[in-house]
Amino acid sequence: MIIWRHFFVTVIFVFFCAAILFRVGYLNVNEKEFLQSQGDARSIRSKVIPAYRGVIYDRYGEPLAVSSPAFSLWTDPSERILINQDIRELARVLGIKADGLRQKLVNNSSREFLYIRRSLPWSIADRIKKLDIDGLYFRSEYKRYYPAGEVASHVVGMTNIDGDGLEGTELIFDQHLRGTNGKKVVLQNERGEIIKDLNYVSAPRFGKDLHLTLDLRLQFIAYRELKAAVEANRAISGSLVMLDVESGDILALVNQPSYNPNALESDYFLGIRNRAVTDTYEPGSTIKPFTVMAALEQGSYTAESLIDTTPGFFKIDGKLIEDPINRGAISLAEILQVSSQVGIAKVALTIDEEAVYEALVRAGINEYIGSGLPGEAYPLVDNSRLSNPLTRATLAYGYGLAVSPLQLAQAYLTLATGGIRLPISVVHEDQPILGERVFSEDLSAEVLRMMEAVTTDAGTAPKARVSGYRIAGKTGTARKVGAEGYDDERHVAMFAGIAPASAPKVVLVVVINEPKGDSRGGGAVAAPVFGRVMVRTLRLLGLEPDASWGSV
Repeated sequence: MIIWRHFFVTVIFVFFCAAILFRVGYLNVNEKEFLQSQGDARSIRSKVIPAYRGVIYDRYGEPLAVSSPAFSLWTDPSERILINQDIRELARVLGIKADGLRQKLVNNSSREFLYIRRSLPWSIADRIKKLDIDGLYFRSEYKRYYPAGEVASHVVGMTNIDGDGLEGTELIFDQHLRGTNGKKVVLQNERGEIIKDLNYVSAPRFGKDLHLTLDLRLQFIAYRELKAAVEANRAISGSLVMLDVESGDILALVNQPSYNPNALESDYFLGIRNRAVTDTYEPGSTIKPFTVMAALEQGSYTAESLIDTTPGFFKIDGKLIEDPINRGAISLAEILQVSSQVGIAKVALTIDEEAVYEALVRAGINEYIGSGLPGEAYPLVDNSRLSNPLTRATLAYGYGLAVSPLQLAQAYLTLATGGIRLPISVVHEDQPILGERVFSEDLSAEVLRMMEAVTTDAGTAPKARVSGYRIAGKTGTARKVGAEGYDDERHVAMFAGIAPASAPKVVLVVVINEPKGDSRGGGAVAAPVFGRVMVRTLRLLGLEPDASWGSV
C-alpha cells in the first residue's frame, strides 16, 4: 500500500514537472517576444545623465558658483503608499513632520511620479537607502552652491532647483553655463536600483565656465562696510560700485539688503533686487564736476575764476536757490570744494544752454551700459526744456535727471581715465578694452585736481580721506520726491570718488538711501564708507602712497 502511494506521488510530481517544462518550452517558442518585451518594460529604463553646469569664478579663479552631486527622492503613490512606520522613519531622516509627508502622499495618490525631496546630499540619501523602504527611488542630479553666499549674490545670482538661471549672471549667461543632458539605457531591479548599464545613447555636454571681473577680496570688504553703514544709519537700502580704471571692470558691486542663495528665507525677495543696477536716483551734487568740466570746455572759466554768490541765495522763476551761508566771491575750484548751489547754478547760466547736458551724455549718462547684469535701468536726462533757466540751473547740481549707482560710476570713470569712456563689464575679457575720448586729458586732470579739495578739512568730505593717498571725489545729498514735492526729511546720501588721484586706479561710488541717523548728508554718511573701503582696497592692490607728490 505504501509503495503504491509513493508511486502515485512520484507520478504526479513527474507529471507536473513535465507540464512545467512543456509550458516553459511553449512560452519560450511561441511567446518569447511578448515575454521579452514585458520583462524589458519592467526592468530596462532610459536614464538621464545630468550635465554639469559651468563654474562661475572671480577674476583670480575663486569659485563663486559650483555644482555638487545630489539626489532627488521620489515615489510612485499610485503603485504603493508607504506604511505609517516607513513614513515616520523617512520623515525623521529628512527632518520634516510625518503628518505633512503622509498628507502629501495621500493628496497625490493618483500620480505615478512624486518628488519627496529634491537636491539631497549623499549623506542623507545614504541614510534613506539604509532604511530599506520599498517604493522609494533616487535620481541623480546636481545642486548649485554659492561659496560666497550673500556677499556676491547680486552679481552671481542664482538658479532654480532645476538648474535654470533666475538672477544675476546665472540668468544672463544661462545658455553659456548650462550643458546638455546625456542619456543611457540601464537594467534595473524592482527597487529601481541600477544593476547594469546596457547602452550609452548620448554623452552629457558640460556647461562652459564663466570668469567674472569681481575681486572677491574687495567684494567682501565692500559688503561688510556697506552693511554696517546701512544698519548704523537705519537706512532703507544702500549700494556700492567699484570699477577698475584701466579696464572698466566691475571689481565689486554690493547692495543692502541682500539675500543668501544657499538658504533662501521666506522674505528673500526683499533683498533680491540689484539696486546698484536697477534703481535710479537724482544724483545731486555728484554731478557738479561735469558742470565744471562743461564750464572749462567753454573757455570762459578757469579753476581760479571768481563767482559772486552774495548774498548766498537768488531766485529763478520764483524758485529759491540757496547755500547754507553767504560765501561771497569764491573760485570755481572752491565752488566744487564747498559744494555751492548758488555758485554752480550761476556758472551754468553763463555757458551754452546744452553744455552741461552734452558733458553728461559724453560721460555715459543717458545711455544703456550693457554691463552683463540683468535689469539695468535706463538713465533719464531730459534736454527738452534746457531753454528754461531753472532747468539748466537745477541740472547743474544734479536735479531733474535720474541715474543708477552703476551709471554714476561709469561717468566718474571718464574723469579717472583722463577723458576716455570705457565700456563697463562684469565678465572678464581677454582682448584689450578700447575706449572713446570724450573729454580732453588736460581738462580731466584739472577737474580731478579740484575734486581733491573736496576731501580736505575745508571740503565737504574729509571723512573720505585715506592716509598716505590723494583722494578726489564729490559728495551728493539729494532730497527725495514725496507726495507734495521734494521732502526735506528723506534724502539719498552719496559719495563718488577716485584713488589714487595722482594715477587713478579705482573708482568707487557709495549710495545710502534714506539714512535716518543724526547725520544724513553725503559727507557724513557715504564718505566714511568710501574711506573705510578704499583704505583696504589700496593696500590689497599694492598701490604706493602718493600723498608726498602734493595735494590740493
